[in-house]
Amino acid sequence: MVRFGKAMILALLAAGTAQGALAQTQPDALAKAFGARETVISASLSPDGSKIALVTAGAQRTTRTYVLNAQEGAEPKVIAGASGKPEYLDSCDWVSNDRLACNVGGEKRAGDDVFGFSNIFAVDAAGGNIVPLNRLQATLYGGEIIDLLPNENGVVLMTRPSSGGLGVERVDTRTGKTKRVEQYEAMATDYISDGRGEVRVIGFQENKGSGYAKGTFRYLYRPLGKTNWSKLSIYDMRDQSGFLPAAVDADKNIIYGYERVDGRLAVVSLALDPGLERKIVFAHPRVDVSNLVTVGRDRRVVGVRYVEEQGEVFYFDEKIKALAGSLSKALGGKAVHIGDMSADGQRILVWAGSDVDPGQYYLFDRTTRKLSPVMPDRPELAGRTLVAMQSIKYKASDGTMIPAYLTLPRGKEKAKGLPAIVMPHGGPESRDEWGFDWMVQYYAERGFAVIQPQFRGSFGFGEQWLMQSGYRSWRTAIGDVVEAGRWLVGQGIADPAKLTIAGWSYGGYAALQAQAIDPALFKAVVAIAPVTDFADRMRRSQYYSNYLIEQQRMGTGMEAEEASPSSHAAQFRAPVLMFHGTADRNVDITQAKIMQGKLEGAGKRSRLVIYDGLAHGLNDSDARADMLQQSADFLLAAGK
Repeated sequence: MVRFGKAMILALLAAGTAQGALAQTQPDALAKAFGARETVISASLSPDGSKIALVTAGAQRTTRTYVLNAQEGAEPKVIAGASGKPEYLDSCDWVSNDRLACNVGGEKRAGDDVFGFSNIFAVDAAGGNIVPLNRLQATLYGGEIIDLLPNENGVVLMTRPSSGGLGVERVDTRTGKTKRVEQYEAMATDYISDGRGEVRVIGFQENKGSGYAKGTFRYLYRPLGKTNWSKLSIYDMRDQSGFLPAAVDADKNIIYGYERVDGRLAVVSLALDPGLERKIVFAHPRVDVSNLVTVGRDRRVVGVRYVEEQGEVFYFDEKIKALAGSLSKALGGKAVHIGDMSADGQRILVWAGSDVDPGQYYLFDRTTRKLSPVMPDRPELAGRTLVAMQSIKYKASDGTMIPAYLTLPRGKEKAKGLPAIVMPHGGPESRDEWGFDWMVQYYAERGFAVIQPQFRGSFGFGEQWLMQSGYRSWRTAIGDVVEAGRWLVGQGIADPAKLTIAGWSYGGYAALQAQAIDPALFKAVVAIAPVTDFADRMRRSQYYSNYLIEQQRMGTGMEAEEASPSSHAAQFRAPVLMFHGTADRNVDITQAKIMQGKLEGAGKRSRLVIYDGLAHGLNDSDARADMLQQSADFLLAAGK
């Protein structure tokens, strides 16, 4: 088995890349180590288990695909690469033992807007014979592979967009030749195959006749042996009501999907026959399910994942359950994810990590019982001692207990009066999880106590916790965030003169909007790619089909104005540092510019750092290192 040393990994990833100066300050070694992007973006195992494909992050914003033989002493070979300006490699999956299908994506600004694109191409494992697999339309969306067709050696099932809608075709990855499987359907959004080449479910987005989406989706299914479609379900994304289909089990002739049960998201199955027999597969009494767990090239469903304090999996398959348990035990109790698997199930790609371990990929041979390391996620952090993430709860102003994660600086677990950061997550319909967090670990290394509140508006705790939204119910959501800071002070953990707040996306919004609730509490604010002005955001949304959904999510009129941080600039007391990329499609950079203008106009201390050509995730190692260095220096200067 190939074992990569740290020096070899760094040399491979840096080879052929150019260094560019984008920082206002030169990041030090610590910021560069933690700011380096996760090395492995995706990993795939060939059907015969003989080769591994790794999509990796290189220097700055580059991505590359390596193929290596799963044997001792094998050398990796680069078969594809992307500059990140704007295209990047997202994933590569084996479609045969000598052929890969790779997804390319990116974002690019054109005038007042940012457009995303995706494309798929096939390439030989030895490199060469590159064949585009899709036809880009005006939407710049090229479709996706929905079935690897394990028994058809290089032929896949793909959705294909056209002016007539979305259809499905069989595509030969060696020649690009296609055969129509499902006709193009207007308003079709997705198709679900059974892993054996049969399309069993189709989904349609409903609209109001004006072109604007309603937020509801209509799903139809096809009984075995039939050609006509039958009604399956209606799903409303606005309140997550109804049945959302996800994966077909061909052997059982059922479809797994998500549905609210007693106010929490559960996994439910429906029989794909006229009876549509419904069964609750798994429902947790306290939290929502997160996702289905699948294995193999046919993406067979074997379990359900959920998160309480830590991520857990309820396995339906006893053999996979036993395998996961034995692997976790062998790896010191780390969280284990079973990834790609050879066609005979004997070789398996495994990822393992924890809060103090960024993670490592392994190849497990079930015949020999050998577990061999493949590549670490973050070789730059090798040998560095990281600090544990604690699960805690604190009381909100109305008495509700708010779950959170607390990380304390190494060697200062009992210390009092620390500089501290409240770090709300993005979304808001998201959540943090126990595990390695590169920003949290960096800030802890710089001496900060960091708390991550799972405020009301977060996903995973049931529909009552999710509320109307973290935007329209912002007083409750941001109130919970503010209380996290007060708890740190009340516990003596934080020095009140050094209490700060930082966040990304909605977290950046929350960091800014906290000034509208208690402008004296936080002594400095960092906001990365923040939402700041609802009026501008809705102006941009009116040209897209999701306009009505965004309107319901964010509110209108005075409600929206009060929820906008830009409306409260005059009452800010804390200095503000913002970071934003010019190619951000999630939150346009205009949002940060509006906020900066409002703060400057009000005579407040504020600075905006702009990264040219970067999207919402700032997927550039140099930019991330720069952001870490500048933000930590800024927050440490709080109160001075």
